Amino acid sequence: MSDRPLSGTRVLEYAQFVSGPYCAKLLADLGAEVTKVEPPQGDVARKRGPFPDDVPHPERSGLFLYANTNKLGITLSLDSDEGREIFKRLVERSDILVEDTPPGTMEELGLGYETLRQLNPRLIMTSITPFGQSGPHRNYKAHYLNLSHGSGLGHATPYTPLEPDIMEREPVREGGLIGEYDCGTTAAVATLSALYLAMFTEEGQYIDVSKQEALLHLQRPEVAICLADGESTNRVETEHLDALSGMYPCKDGYVYAMFSEDHHWHSLMDFMGYPDWAQDEKFSTVERRRQLEVEETHPLLKPWLAEHTREEILHGLQKRRTPLGPIYRIEEVPHTEHMKVREFFVEMDHPEAGRLSYPSGTAKFSHSPVSLQRPAPLLGQHNEEVYGKRLGYGSEELSRLKDTGII
Repeated sequence: MSDRPLSGTRVLEYAQFVSGPYCAKLLADLGAEVTKVEPPQGDVARKRGPFPDDVPHPERSGLFLYANTNKLGITLSLDSDEGREIFKRLVERSDILVEDTPPGTMEELGLGYETLRQLNPRLIMTSITPFGQSGPHRNYKAHYLNLSHGSGLGHATPYTPLEPDIMEREPVREGGLIGEYDCGTTAAVATLSALYLAMFTEEGQYIDVSKQEALLHLQRPEVAICLADGESTNRVETEHLDALSGMYPCKDGYVYAMFSEDHHWHSLMDFMGYPDWAQDEKFSTVERRRQLEVEETHPLLKPWLAEHTREEILHGLQKRRTPLGPIYRIEEVPHTEHMKVREFFVEMDHPEAGRLSYPSGTAKFSHSPVSLQRPAPLLGQHNEEVYGKRLGYGSEELSRLKDTGII
């Protein structure tokens, strides 16, 4: 573990659900020693599925298991003076603190950045909140769905003209908590930037991450157009793309193709054997094809595509230098040959959940490999290691802290 990029960096995580834990997980995957601090009742993610066999269990949540690999796990309540003093001792021994409490909460606990930096001037404190630490919305509560739509992501999804009335379709919820993960990624990048600067200045700093702003960055082109021209783009309008392009059903699923360039069209026709309808004048030039409507073109392509598999269409058109991608279902992705060769999914044992497959690191390093070193911690699994070996608490003191509800 000593040759990983962030080896020697200590991170304290006081966060729940997805964004904060995922931010810390990315740092842990890079080699940082992350100590996750949970309240005695546990991270709320432990109550969220999916669960093996759909049986809820606090140690078997797929969400929690994924977002908390490579971490140590301890419990600590900040409701008492003693609990807060213990937290300060942990901060003194940390390079980074990642937290996601509502604005003002840490200050009310006596654990705000100005207080903590007196104990540890090199501390980088990253706070992740729905709308940031300032502004009229700072105290608004929000779920991930509120934030998704608060950033315009719901109106920009789906981003492709799959159907003629796409512009009139209601806002769509993004799948897989992608917004939460994107916010965690944004926070991790900001934290790494501050860590890099601290290497030269020996000074930490406070990082204020607004989830709404992080998600707005996903819509930067649309925001820029709106600010420049006063026009709302929402979703891509069908007339802005070739009417031949889009998503098509095929024999074993769906494919998405772009036929906007002239050579794309001729490659498709060559692959299809130049059907009779392609001789119509309206298909003769790029300009004429761009005047067509989806209702005119898709019905002509669908019957032929429906007779071929994704792989047949993919390789047939790629050989002819035409862009096309197969649409995979989630359960198919781990079993693709490419994923197997890349060894992106790895198996790891967990004392409660058993042996499961996990996505590995987000990138491959040639000289400092990133890997999964440990499964997500059981609730309070490393209390003795952290409080006993690092902070010097004896067995009697640990028993007292447990009996009083502090850990």
